[in-house]
Amino acid sequence: MGKIIAIANQKGGVGKTTTSVNLAASLGYYSEKVLLVDMDPQSSATTSLGINRSGLFNTIYEVLTNQREIKDSIINLPQYKLDVIPSTIELANAELKLKHDERNFVLYEKLLEIKDDYDYIIIDSPPSLGLFTLSALYAADTVLIPVQCQFLAIDGLTQLLNTIRIVQSELRLVNRKFGIEGVLLTMLDKRTKAGWEIVHEVKSYFGEGVFDTIITSNVAAQVAPTYGAPILNYNAKAPSAKLYKNLAKEIIKKNGSKK
Repeated sequence: MGKIIAIANQKGGVGKTTTSVNLAASLGYYSEKVLLVDMDPQSSATTSLGINRSGLFNTIYEVLTNQREIKDSIINLPQYKLDVIPSTIELANAELKLKHDERNFVLYEKLLEIKDDYDYIIIDSPPSLGLFTLSALYAADTVLIPVQCQFLAIDGLTQLLNTIRIVQSELRLVNRKFGIEGVLLTMLDKRTKAGWEIVHEVKSYFGEGVFDTIITSNVAAQVAPTYGAPILNYNAKAPSAKLYKNLAKEIIKKNGSKK
């Protein structure tokens, strides 16, 4: 059975989508079968992979609102060695369509139908602790938390960690385990003392829960989405391409290759 990893942090600009897209592509690079689910109405992961949002009718919105079967919403991107379930701004309407008692678990129930078809399912969530992030957390086996190496990086993490504890408590009632996959330090400017101070602070707090891989600031990571491609495909020699491959190797080593 595959593993579902939610990428979450309610703070914006920490590299959630960049991590989601490039981790998915890097796991695919190592021959893992990967599905990326875009749970953000801004649909940045969708556009980062070169998918034209106009005219899309088989998206995660249709899946959540029972208008489409989940298998019919999967787009195969062989050039990037991954599958994706796209999103559009229409996803923002899902909150009005879903019954209150099914909101948190509807994504989990849908993904359960295809979980065995993949080694890893990566969920990109929006910068909030609203419905879509909560749905991602309730659907996941673990959460990966990107934290930028900048001032106020840890601001708001307490709220996220409290939310994670609530999800853990509720999932225990249905005999499901949910934990933290790891904390990923992102956007490190190696030239600044402040950046390294954040690295030290995060590692002091989370200990071994922090990935060895640190994603440094890199132009390729910022430019690749404008070409609709992961960094590996845009510029395989870019430092960030190697770093995301290293992150994928850490996750595969931790979980064991699904092959």
